[in-house]
Amino acid sequence: MEKILVVEDDTIIALTIQGRLKEFGYEVVGRASTGEDAIKKVKEFQPDLVLMDIHIKGPIDGIQTAETVYGFYNIPVVYLTAYSDEKTLERAQKTSPFGYVVKPFSDDTLRTTIKMAILKDRDTKEKEKIRTLASSD
Repeated sequence: MEKILVVEDDTIIALTIQGRLKEFGYEVVGRASTGEDAIKKVKEFQPDLVLMDIHIKGPIDGIQTAETVYGFYNIPVVYLTAYSDEKTLERAQKTSPFGYVVKPFSDDTLRTTIKMAILKDRDTKEKEKIRTLASSD
């Protein structure tokens, strides 16, 4: 069962997302409402995926948090946000997200985006492993 961390500062939205994830068969390893808390929980739980709101509490936003989560811990991030303006999209693209879901979203959209992100991450890591083995010969 894949482990997912939810980064969302709205409690009602976070609980709704967590419920849906459990219905989809995922293990929710935690919830964070700030970037700092998200990074601590990534270190602690090593989730398979992070669902990240862009506008969260604290001095660092979801995009900056995603840079750390993927850049330092190699954990894929899917953005879940109400923002789809060009400036936000440009900033988010620079973090190589594994998905971008605009709120409000359907269960099907959330489920398929998560599934594709996890598959893409597995495939990418498997290819990296093969390249590493091939280059060591």
